[in-house]
Parts: sequence; C-alpha cells; structure tokens
Amino acid sequence: MEWLQNLFAHESVARTVILLGVAGGAGIALGKIKICNIGLGAAGVLFAGLALGHFKLSFDHNVLEFVREFGLILFVYTLGLQIGPGFFASLRSRGLILNGFAAAIVLLGVAVAALWIGTGLVGVPAGVGLLSGATTNTPSLAAAGQALGEVGAPDDATAIQGLAYAIAYPFGIIGIILTMILVRVWFRVNVKKEVEDAEASHLPSVPKPTTRNFEVRNVNLDGRKLSEVPGLAGSGVVISRFSRSGVVEVARPDTRLQLGDILHAVGPEAGLDSVKIVIGAETGVDLKTIPGTVTNQRLIVTKSAVFGKPLAGLSTFAQHHVVVTRVQRQGLEFTPAPGFRLQFGDVLMVVGEPAQIEAVAADLGNSRKALDLPQPMPFFFGIALGVLFGSIPLFIPGLPAAVKLGLAGGPLVVAILLSRLTTTGPLVWHMPHNANHMLREIGITMFLAAVGIKSGEKFVSVLLGADGLRWMLYGAVITIVPLLVVAVTARLWKKVNYAELCGMLAGSMTDPPALAFAHQSTGSDAPGVAYATVYPLTMLLRIFTGQLLVFLLYKTATGG
Repeated sequence: MEWLQNLFAHESVARTVILLGVAGGAGIALGKIKICNIGLGAAGVLFAGLALGHFKLSFDHNVLEFVREFGLILFVYTLGLQIGPGFFASLRSRGLILNGFAAAIVLLGVAVAALWIGTGLVGVPAGVGLLSGATTNTPSLAAAGQALGEVGAPDDATAIQGLAYAIAYPFGIIGIILTMILVRVWFRVNVKKEVEDAEASHLPSVPKPTTRNFEVRNVNLDGRKLSEVPGLAGSGVVISRFSRSGVVEVARPDTRLQLGDILHAVGPEAGLDSVKIVIGAETGVDLKTIPGTVTNQRLIVTKSAVFGKPLAGLSTFAQHHVVVTRVQRQGLEFTPAPGFRLQFGDVLMVVGEPAQIEAVAADLGNSRKALDLPQPMPFFFGIALGVLFGSIPLFIPGLPAAVKLGLAGGPLVVAILLSRLTTTGPLVWHMPHNANHMLREIGITMFLAAVGIKSGEKFVSVLLGADGLRWMLYGAVITIVPLLVVAVTARLWKKVNYAELCGMLAGSMTDPPALAFAHQSTGSDAPGVAYATVYPLTMLLRIFTGQLLVFLLYKTATGG
C-alpha cells in the first residue's frame, strides 16, 4: 500500500482530482438530504469542499484554479443554450421590471457596505471585500482591488480584502437560497402553478393553428388556381387537401378550384375567418376522417443540406406533391410562410401520399437519432467564442480600468445568441436536453467543489479569529437585507412570478450555485431566463459600485 501512502503524502494532480471527486460526490449526496422538504441542492458541494479544505490536504493550485474556471464556463454556457429561446421574449415582456429590482438589490447592498465603512466598523479594504463576498461576485473583488492600488492603499490591503471576501462568500450563497425558501413559505407559493405561468409567459404570442373545412361557393374562384385565391398568401392559412366528387387529394398551388370543392384549411383563427369570407362557407365535412391515400406525418429537419433554406426554395415538396401545414420550433407551433427558413430540429407536419412523404423525409433527414446526438465540435467552438467575447475590454467613462464580462458573462451571452441561431452553416449549436443537463450539473459541481476546497483551508481559522465572526455578521446583513426587502416588494407590488423571482435574485448576485438551486427546486428553466435577463446590467453595476466605494470613501476613512 506504499503507492497509496505516496499518493496522499505529496501534492499531485491525481490527489487534487481525487479530492474534487470526493467533494463532488459527497456534496451531491449531502444536497439530496431534505428536512421539511427543503434541501441544500447544489450548495451541498460547497460545504463538502469546505470540510475537505479544512483538513489542509495540500493540492495543486493550478489544477484547482482550472477546474473552478472551466466548471463555471461549462455551467453558464450550457445554461445559455438552454434558456436562449425564452430569453428574448422575457426581455421584451418583463425585462425592465426584473432589471429594476436587480439594480435595487445591488444599490441596497452597496448602501449597507458604505454604512459599515462610514461608521468605522470596518476599513475600506475589508468593506469592499465583504461586499464582493456577500454578493458572490469575484469580478467586483478584482475591480475593487485595482481601485485600492489606484488610491495608494498599503500592500496588505488586498490580503485583507481577500480574507473578508472568503468569510462573507459562504453565507452569500446560503443567503440567496434562504431568501428563496422564506419567500416560498411566507407567500405559500404553489411552485407548480408559478412555473407553468412563467414558462407560458416566455413563449412569444404566436396564434396556435387550428383546422376548418370550407366549401367553394364563390363563383369568382371557379377555375382559378389555389395560389390565386385573394388574401390567402398573407393570411397564414395553408390549404392541405381538397375533396372533389368524394375523392380526397393533396392541394397544390396549381390546383384549379371548382364550385363545390371541399378544402381543408390550417391556420390561426383570424386567418381562417378571412379566408372563409373569400371561399364561401364552412362545412361540417371533415376531410381528415374520409378514407383515402392522403395522410399526414411529422418530419424532423436534421439534414445539414437544408439548414437555412426557405420552404419555397426546396423543390422536394412540389416534386413529391407534399404540403407543409405546420411547424414546431422551440415550443411554438405555427403555419409557415413560403419564406420560412428551416433550422435543425424543426418539426414539420406534412400532408401527402405515404410514398411521397417518405421521399421528402429522406431529403429532410428525419433522424431522431441525429436529434439526440450531441455535437462536440460546435460545443467547443462555442466555448472558445464565449471566452474570447468575455475577454474584450469595455471602456466606461469614469472607471480607471476596462470592464470585461469575463469567463462567466462571455460564454453566457454567446450561448444565448447561438441558441437563437440554432445553426451556422454545417455547425449545429443545438444540444440535446439530456446532454445539456448533464454537462450543466458537472460544471456547477466542479466549480463549487474547487471553491470549497480552496476556501476551506483558512475559513475556520479566520472565522474564529478576532474579526471573523464580526465580519461574517456584517457580510450576512449585506446579503440578506437587500434580498429580503426587494423580494417581498417585488412579490407584493408587482406580483413577480416565483420562478422568475428566484432567477432574478440569483442573477442580482451573479450566483450560479443559487441558480442551480432554483432550477432544482422549481424543476424548470424559467429561473435561468430571468437570471440571464438581469445578468449583464448586474455585472456592470457590481464592478462599477465596488470601485466607486473605494474612490469615494478611502480618503475619508483613512483621514487622507
């Protein structure tokens, strides 16, 4: 067993990975333990990491740093891919309200930190460190550290700032989760109903198509082609089949109408009403119930050759006399216009004869296996783009240093944009739900395990020191007071949905672990949409206000 003793006696990559594995596995198990139906969830990994770190087992700092940052990237990138489709709808409908409440949380936290500094309870370095830790925002820690250098703070200022950050950070995570739990209990939230309402609000208001059957009675249509029917092209209505003399056939653009024909129409209610006026009258005959060779089938677009092509530009439909009546994309169902461009994963409802539909299916791909198969190449390209985007410096007047979205913000923004595109040439940005969920859980587990192990080494000693408990109390107030005040106000005043409220609270602290808890406790991606909605503004405010505290209060606090 000498090899085992050597493994744990010396600092090595292998031992660091073993520690991370133990922290991750034990933390997940800890997070599943529930008391009164409430558990720690993903935050359990943080506590497992803190416990391991406390034993001061030496580890490879470079490996730990990489695991922490890469885990964060995995989490935010997969999150962005998942929530992207609902993000833009949320931004239009609720973005202003959610961002307003998130900004209020930021400013209230800054006010509490300024109170601690202004009354002399803590120095500026400790105050800005507590603010960064209590709000779990590492970029603001770095930005405030740069500001301390700008104002001529002593060399030990950044060390004090870092210790204060480490003391406040654990309750920063716990405080957000505690606020979510308290709101749920106080307001007796029906989580299932709130999630359903939130998910419904994230869908664009696209009228759901329905079907009707019309009889041609307008004498002006006798002998005219279906494509020449006035008002049909702009109505959003598709004529999929027609019946003449009891025989049902596929309706094509060049089909010539006759009086007495029965047409089966698919489209939104308003469009069907307008088409009915032109065609004649609605009939009780349902062409779908009449036996014949015409049938319908759902086909999945998975072939790269058709990505980005408009329906009207694909000859396969006309060649095989098949009509597309509906499209399903990102949870929406609608009737497509001729210029509608296909994307990977689109589901088309087509009408035609079985043999002809099979031919069209071959041209579209129609492979469920391809839909469920992860695409590694676009995934890694997307991560690279996200990190690159997060590294771009943004120069804001009044700040001494450029602001960057960083490894958390860059991949998140890029993933949201890529999820909107779905495909770029042969690259498919779509990721199957199971693969996305797995990578997201792995990412947040890696991040929390690394943070816990790294913080655990000094956590207890600093906590039990002269200033430790006092700093923890001050940090807890910075965390919990703004969250509770704004959460209760948002719920009572604007009736903010609980799932969105959880996402906004996590986003206001730019806190992935709290978001992971919100996902687990609601069983929905709705919190992630709200998180992404407030994240960009919150990140900028966190960075800006941390530096502003230093510039405004350092000279006063030091008597300079």
